[in-house]
Amino acid sequence: MSTATTTPVGRMTALARAELTLLGRSKGTLFAALFVPLLLPFSVQQAAKGMDLAEAGLTLGTVVLPASIGFSLLFAVYSTLVAVYTGRREELVLKRLRTGELRDREILAGAALPAVATGLAQCLVLAVGCAVLLDVGAPRAPHLAVLGLVLGLVLCAALAAVTASFTRTVESAQVTTLPVTFLSMISSGMFVPLEMLPDRVASVCELLPLTPVITLLRGGWTGELSAYEVIGPVVTGLAWTVLGVLAVRRWFRWEPRH
Repeated sequence: MSTATTTPVGRMTALARAELTLLGRSKGTLFAALFVPLLLPFSVQQAAKGMDLAEAGLTLGTVVLPASIGFSLLFAVYSTLVAVYTGRREELVLKRLRTGELRDREILAGAALPAVATGLAQCLVLAVGCAVLLDVGAPRAPHLAVLGLVLGLVLCAALAAVTASFTRTVESAQVTTLPVTFLSMISSGMFVPLEMLPDRVASVCELLPLTPVITLLRGGWTGELSAYEVIGPVVTGLAWTVLGVLAVRRWFRWEPRH
């Protein structure tokens, strides 16, 4: 074995290459990860056309673009990783990996890399496509867009590991991912921006896991979030990420569920 593969980065890279091969063989998971996020933005576009966006200080582009990235995070990263973690656990892959040099966090990170890389690439393609087709242009506050995207990738990976802890089979992952997926799509500002909701409802929706990500992404393109207004989403997003990591350490299962 070469020296490179005995380092944490080398071990995770080797695992990521193997995981990428396995992911390519799962046609259903691959379809959901690559094509579903590309179709859903059209639904958001149709729904947004019936809203009075100008009154909320929004445009069609600033609604569809963050939603498109959100869909990619949910399907290319979150849903895909739930199936990956569950499938590798049930196939005893995770158990075997723990007997080698890989540490637990390296196993989880290495297995997540292909899905995260796919999600990142897809988010960039969607962002460029929406920016051009919907005349959004470049983000006015790119640091917020980058922060939102990175936070979304990490958070979705952590939530996927937590969900996989309670998922018995790859088939049942289609059910266990529904609460996070639908709640995020409906209440995190993706289909309906929080600016269009009553204040009390919006205040509750602001506390959901993916809402800070969508808020930061939209703020990145509009440039209308002040430094004070950024604190809330960042704190909420980091809090959910920390809770997710703690939940993984507490409940993640490395052996098949019986």
